Amino acid sequence: MRYYIVDDDINVVKILSNIIEDNNLGEVIGCDYDGDTAYNEILANNPDIVLVDLLMPKLDGNTLVKEIKAMRPKINFIMVSQVSDHELITESYESGIEFFISKPLNKIEVEKVTKKVAEKIRMEDMLNNIKKVFNSTISKEVTNQGEDKIKEIKYILSMLGMLGEKGTNDIINVCAYIINAKKTYDECAIDELCKYLPDNSKTVKQRMRRAMKEGLTNLANAGLEDYFADNFQRYSNMLFDFENVKAEMDFIRGKRNSGGKVNMSKFFEGLLLLCDKN
Repeated sequence: MRYYIVDDDINVVKILSNIIEDNNLGEVIGCDYDGDTAYNEILANNPDIVLVDLLMPKLDGNTLVKEIKAMRPKINFIMVSQVSDHELITESYESGIEFFISKPLNKIEVEKVTKKVAEKIRMEDMLNNIKKVFNSTISKEVTNQGEDKIKEIKYILSMLGMLGEKGTNDIINVCAYIINAKKTYDECAIDELCKYLPDNSKTVKQRMRRAMKEGLTNLANAGLEDYFADNFQRYSNMLFDFENVKAEMDFIRGKRNSGGKVNMSKFFEGLLLLCDKN
């Protein structure tokens, strides 16, 4: 892992350099003592992680992070500062930093934070490599099988009236990853996978859950119209479980104060099983 340090205090630069190199956390490839000079050097050296002070001459840390992120979005920043103002710290996170470390420096905290960011980078690289392998080396037969399964998944989601929901694309992307990786849902650790999707894990899961809830509501309405319809009988147990479908139906009828709930694991497992059967 390649580090760059930006701080107007030479002692801080030395301390951070020693912590990184003495603990085999990576290589410090350069340093600067003001944000203006650091801007060009960071772009030229393209480090993995930059440790940057908030308050610096010529160009402050938050502005530096924003401008570098616009040019090199994959560079990760850790802010190091003695500032305790909540608004400034919030602004730092909004500018694109991963963590905020308070001064005076604590060796254990610096080591822990840098390891977390390094692990995040390694995980992102691993997922990107997997995608490249999928795109370049999967045989045409396997690719066609995967495409057929995705088409079947899209068909099922359309039957549930979910294709207009934002979270539906997330559901399709997760299914595509699982299919291409030739893994089961349980093997893919969905919580970990969501962390490395473009939006944060919580946002992705909320979108998918809302889309699934819309599917549950649509299915319940279909059941009210025709309880014995093939699609209703098939999907109510495979994707949701009938107890929650019935609760949603009772809610629509006005017999309950709340509707049924979705189980994300059951939905994915059922969806993948359905596309395998077809």
